Amino acid sequence: MPLRFLALAAGVLIVSTAALLIRFAIDAGAGPLAVAAGRLTLAAAVVVPLALWRRGPELGRLQRRDWGIAAVAGLFLAVHFATWIASLHYTSVASSVALVTTNPIWVGLLSWWLLGEPPTRRTAAGIAMAVAGSALIIASDLSAAPGTVGRDPLLGNALALAGAVAISGYFLVGRGLNRRLTLLAYIAIVYGAAALAMNGIAMAGGQPLWSIPAAAWLPIAAMALGPQLAGHTIINASLRHLSATFVALAILGEPVGSAVLAWLFLGETFTGLQLAGFATLLSGIVVAAGGERRPSAPEPAPERP
Repeated sequence: MPLRFLALAAGVLIVSTAALLIRFAIDAGAGPLAVAAGRLTLAAAVVVPLALWRRGPELGRLQRRDWGIAAVAGLFLAVHFATWIASLHYTSVASSVALVTTNPIWVGLLSWWLLGEPPTRRTAAGIAMAVAGSALIIASDLSAAPGTVGRDPLLGNALALAGAVAISGYFLVGRGLNRRLTLLAYIAIVYGAAALAMNGIAMAGGQPLWSIPAAAWLPIAAMALGPQLAGHTIINASLRHLSATFVALAILGEPVGSAVLAWLFLGETFTGLQLAGFATLLSGIVVAAGGERRPSAPEPAPERP
């Protein structure tokens, strides 16, 4: 198998560990908002100094409007991590990751609503399939015995969907700036803004960084260095050698990887209805991706936590 395919597979596998590491951090006593703040703070602590060193002149040429866009994109990214990580406190890893991965569907709907870009028929069909798959997952969780799929699966699933909408807002707000900047410069300013916003949210929620127990810092650090930095960097680098559509579809392996890891390490099992929901939802995203219009300039593949 060519190296570029192996590299992409490794990137998707690394990203798939995020949900498991989040569960480890929460089980160690860290609050969900503190986990999100710790992940973004550590990631920003790595990329911001590196960007100042390597991309200082590029950052110095940014206009006030660019910084404003980065701040709004960072806020959306912070809300994404706050809601998605909180969802893992209430519902199963498989349901949470499957629902938060619906972001391509929400990008299509928000583009139609906010930008006047109506979806193609194939995209609309994919959206309908994804909605049906989400409904099956929610129905499966609601019909399960209490305590078998999380503390409050309905709330957890709602938070995961909110995380999908938030990351879609992040893509739409930042896509123009992302095209104009190098990857390092872009993620530095957005991760920096997201870390500031997330720390504010965490403190307002009574979960500041200093409330994180020592035992929870290891999975949080692994999350920042693994899924946040290494995984996303590999996936973005894959866009230089593979099509954006292929990379976007490959990322759909994340829910599968996360579900398998949750089965191996957390003992989570799946019902037939839940598996049918996963299959319908992921098939809908594949169909919607196939109906995507070609952008005028190369778009990045959807990033995942």
